Amino acid sequence: MELRDAVRRRRMVRSFSPEPVDDELLGRLLDDAGRAPSAGNTGGTAWLVLRGPGETAQYWAHTTTAPWRERSTRWPGLSRAPVVALSLTSPEAYVERYGEPDKAGSGLGPVGSGPGEGGEAGWPVPYWFGDSAFATMLLLLGATDAGLGAAFLGNFRGEPELLGALGVPPEWRLFGAVLLGHPDGGDHPSPSTGRDRHATSVHDGRWRPAS
Repeated sequence: MELRDAVRRRRMVRSFSPEPVDDELLGRLLDDAGRAPSAGNTGGTAWLVLRGPGETAQYWAHTTTAPWRERSTRWPGLSRAPVVALSLTSPEAYVERYGEPDKAGSGLGPVGSGPGEGGEAGWPVPYWFGDSAFATMLLLLGATDAGLGAAFLGNFRGEPELLGALGVPPEWRLFGAVLLGHPDGGDHPSPSTGRDRHATSVHDGRWRPAS
């Protein structure tokens, strides 16, 4: 599939069959996602992959509530996704990297290492979340190219408990989760799809208000 086709065909799938995803295919998709941009070549992103209901149940148990699962019409289709890939990032890795000699002038290294305060709070834009987003987008596009369904779920609760239960070191953060699997045809489209698609706002030379 051409890249432009994958971009235009990509959509969030919210209802999956329990059919497993081939391990070799999954490995290839994750390897491709690893080729995303990495600020300072830090390599501060990682994937924790949960396969099958025995493992994916841990994700749902910590990030959703029983009342939500009982009332949500999407829950059965989402819960059947055979793969939940957790997109993880280490802010600490970026702070340490930007304290190294070739990056020290940025003032983004450890606290007290530059003209600013340093540390995580010294970053006006946290590169670690940007890098996780790049990798996540590659995984979503790769899934489309491979004929799989995929959905990205942001994280709103239960991060410390989930990562602790999975043995993730405390310096790592959860950016979000990518569900992967085979669509079962019973999708529940987001109400957001009913909104008119707005053209990307592009301004040449300077910002110009819409006429």
